[in-house]
Amino acid sequence: MGETRKKLKLEAPRLPAEPERLSLPSRLSTRDMFEHGLVEGERLEEQDADKVVFDGVVFRGVSFDSAQLRSLELTDVLFDKCDLSNADLSRAVIHRAQFRSCKLVGADLSDAMLRNVLVEDCQLDYVNLRAADLKGVVFADSSLNRSDFCMAKLAKTELHRCKLDGALLGTPLKGIDLSDCEFNGLSCSPDDLRGCIISREQAFVFAALFGMVLKD
Repeated sequence: MGETRKKLKLEAPRLPAEPERLSLPSRLSTRDMFEHGLVEGERLEEQDADKVVFDGVVFRGVSFDSAQLRSLELTDVLFDKCDLSNADLSRAVIHRAQFRSCKLVGADLSDAMLRNVLVEDCQLDYVNLRAADLKGVVFADSSLNRSDFCMAKLAKTELHRCKLDGALLGTPLKGIDLSDCEFNGLSCSPDDLRGCIISREQAFVFAALFGMVLKD
C-alpha cells in the first residue's frame, strides 16, 4: 500500500557463534534454566511449568504447540521455524529475541513484556497480546488476523506489511504506522486511532467502520 519503510533498529540476540546441542529433560520444571546452546527438532508440546529460563539459546524446528510455559523468561534467543501455536506464554519476559518463520497461531502472550523483539514472516492469527507491554518490537511480513492488542502498551512498536484483518486493537495507536498493512476491518474506537498513520486507501476502510461516507 505504502512506500517501504525502514525498520526500527533493534538490539540483536547475543548468541554463541557455534552453539552446542542442549539436552532438555523430558519434563521441564518450574525455574529450570538453560543457557548458551541449540535446541533442534524437539517436541515440547506436553510441557507445563512456570518461570523456565532460556538465555542465549537457538531454537530450530522446535514444537511448543499447546505447551503451558507461564512467566517464561527468554533473553538472547532465536526461534527459527518453530511452532508455538496455542502455547500459554502469559506473563513472559522476552528480551533481545527473534522469531523467524514461526507459527504462533492462538498463542497467549497476555501480560507479557517484550523488549527488542523482531517477529518476521510469522503466523500470529488469533494471538493474544492483551495488556502486554511492548517496547522496541517489530512485526514484519506477518499475519496478525484477529489478534488481540486490547490494553497493550505499544512503545516504539512497528508493523510492516502485516495482515491485520479483524484485529482487536483497543489501545492508543498514536505514532503507529499501519500504512502498508492489509485489513478489511478492525475493531477499535476513534480515540484509539488518534495520531495513527494510515494510507489514503485505508481511510475508506475506517470511514466505513465508523459509518461515514466519503465523497470524491
